[in-house]
Amino acid sequence: MVVSERFESRVSSEVSAGGEELVIRVAGNFDFNVHRDFQRAYRNVSPAPKVFLVDLSATEHLDSAALGMLLLLRDYCAELSHEGEQPRVELMNANAHVSHILHVSNFDQIFSIC
Repeated sequence: MVVSERFESRVSSEVSAGGEELVIRVAGNFDFNVHRDFQRAYRNVSPAPKVFLVDLSATEHLDSAALGMLLLLRDYCAELSHEGEQPRVELMNANAHVSHILHVSNFDQIFSIC
């Protein structure tokens, strides 16, 4: 597992054995305070995975900054599409509160939410 440099980071990432998936986990509040760590979790992973999974199982709350970060991740994946098929972004394991925020924000129209 690759963990951001900051000891107290609430963001961690792990590439699957075959390199096809990158799992990004956010613990606690997903807000502006983790934007650098969140971006570091997916930038410069080589080769680029086919699926970016954002595991929200330990996320207690997310705000508008977090929604923006998810959109930036989607845009980053679109930039990678020139190398072939565009990687997918999937949001997974959200609790009822986080899931409600995602649905009210119509993120179920943009992302696959499992």
